[in-house]
Amino acid sequence: MINNRFDVHQHIITKPYLAVLERAGIKGTSGLHFPEWSEELALDVMDRREIQTAMTSISSPGVYFGDKKAASQLAREVNDNFCALVERHPDRFGALGHLPLPDVDAALLELERLANELKLDGVILLSSIGGQYLGDVAFEEVFAELNRLSMVVFIHPTLLPSGPKLQLDLPEFMLEAPFDTTRAVANLVYSGTLERYPDIRFILAHAGGTVPFLEWRMSIAAEVDPRLEDKLPHSASYYLRRFYFDTAMSPSRPALAALREFVDPSHILFGSDWPMVPESIAKRTISELEDLPFFDEHTKELISCHNAKKLFVRFRS
Repeated sequence: MINNRFDVHQHIITKPYLAVLERAGIKGTSGLHFPEWSEELALDVMDRREIQTAMTSISSPGVYFGDKKAASQLAREVNDNFCALVERHPDRFGALGHLPLPDVDAALLELERLANELKLDGVILLSSIGGQYLGDVAFEEVFAELNRLSMVVFIHPTLLPSGPKLQLDLPEFMLEAPFDTTRAVANLVYSGTLERYPDIRFILAHAGGTVPFLEWRMSIAAEVDPRLEDKLPHSASYYLRRFYFDTAMSPSRPALAALREFVDPSHILFGSDWPMVPESIAKRTISELEDLPFFDEHTKELISCHNAKKLFVRFRS
């Protein structure tokens, strides 16, 4: 029985943040209403599920809702709150700072502050910001600085507000979120971002969306489409295997079997996605991971705890 889990995918939803979203007319994300969150509730859930440490972040929709100045101010407030939470519970919580993209100048200033003053553990980037996917040339300076800092970057899906409304009466988190992660990954690879910035350590939410399943398809794309032929010095698979993948909302045997065949187990990390999913789903995620027949107990320990501790400098001891 594992009792010291390190959860790389846990969200914070404070009342002040919710108030900002409400003023912007945002009442939920990916087809879900925002759940209840408090520091005390988070610690209670972590204790019940034997999660020693949670790496926290804010989820989609992030901080940018069309006003760059407001996004910059909100990012500062969010990151200050993270810093205070970590100071109160340094062994229980880590924090991934948020950058006020698409304002690159403001994002660079905030990145300097969170790295040097707040000393947060990494950053979270949404799959797209203002309609531009990660890997877009507009974000080049930010990725150059993230690379200089050897930063851990957690990529979380979001949904394009300008995209066509699908005529499906289904929650967006079920299908569109994993597809959106995959779009961002493909753009990061074929834009050459991973080639130019090898020192960024990327974590993908939800087992990478559909990346393990589509790896072969993404790798042969250059043979099919001449436009991609000279984009990369290595195959797409070479870059895709550099990503880390969390288990949030993806603990099933088929999903983890595909991930096991795709990457070394050292690149698989435990994630719960609480409170965006209820505690019952977090409990089920843990039990299904513990029951996997193709990982031995040592590997399950690595996935549940030690892989993440090696990734985040503050917890390496």
